[in-house]
Amino acid sequence: MIKSAINRILELSAPNTIDFCGLKYVDKKMERLGTELRAEPIELNTLSSLVDYIKHFNEPLKHGGYLIRVASPSRVEMMSALDPDRKRETLVVVNAELPRIPFGSYIDNEHMLITVQSMFANDPTTDRDLVLKFAGTVTNGSVKEYGDDGVTQKATIKQGISSKTEAIVPSPCILRPFRTFPEVEQPASSFIFRMREDKNGDIESALFEADGGAWKNEARRNIHQYLVIKLAGLPSEKDVIVIS
Repeated sequence: MIKSAINRILELSAPNTIDFCGLKYVDKKMERLGTELRAEPIELNTLSSLVDYIKHFNEPLKHGGYLIRVASPSRVEMMSALDPDRKRETLVVVNAELPRIPFGSYIDNEHMLITVQSMFANDPTTDRDLVLKFAGTVTNGSVKEYGDDGVTQKATIKQGISSKTEAIVPSPCILRPFRTFPEVEQPASSFIFRMREDKNGDIESALFEADGGAWKNEARRNIHQYLVIKLAGLPSEKDVIVIS
């Protein structure tokens, strides 16, 4: 109690400068007060709403043009140029509303069917339908390891009402999950699709990301291209630079 009171008194005291080896030091942490007023950023959820804001806002330019930074596949920020305090004011923050996809976790096949149908783009060039087929027709108690590499598997799948056949589990597979803004194309990437039996003999399956995060760069490029196209032709007083 006494120690904290003493520390508080020291904090309230004026800073002192000290000369040491020809250099000046101060015994308090000091921060320079800025001269510019800054507003809280507007929060949006879609790229189209950001485009509408830029095209219709009537606020005067602040020390030059504006900068749009694609911070991530799900976040875009609009900032001012450097002000006299050498800082940027963040005017708009756009955060995409995306589903939470349980990558890397084994889930029951009913959950997997719903996840793939509702959270992955229906693109015939991907393996979405093949994954749905396996998740929906694999027979309980039939998943077997095939080979010793721990990657390839085979399972017994239902063919019609009564017939069954063994087939190789599709892995790796190409899919387009919803991982970036809906206005741009969802990047396709590679996934490891695994199936196993739980302690009750029921089938579980999981999707593991297998592209090393390369899809993020593609998503940023897609967002950058979308904004450049949509903002083309703006008058010079609304100069906007997009970077990713």
